[in-house]
Amino acid sequence: MIRVTGTLSCATLEEAAIVAALLPEHIRLSRAEPGCLDFSVTPATAPLIWELDETFTDRAAFEAHQTRTRASEWFRATAHLARDFQVSDTL
Repeated sequence: MIRVTGTLSCATLEEAAIVAALLPEHIRLSRAEPGCLDFSVTPATAPLIWELDETFTDRAAFEAHQTRTRASEWFRATAHLARDFQVSDTL
């Protein structure tokens, strides 16, 4: 399994509003992908920070997710935001 954890950081309330508006569809599409076992993105206790926790069956499922995401409205609108993700292979 592949597990991804980390944060997405907004610099302004306007950026946070964009994340909040686009996030439900991004989550819905991600959870519908073959090989997605879990996908959550939630507000952190710190303002303007979002915490993520994703699990995929294998590297191929994770890479397919990355490919789909990079072609999405979500990525076009949030590509400039600071991301701090850790990707790990788990058993």
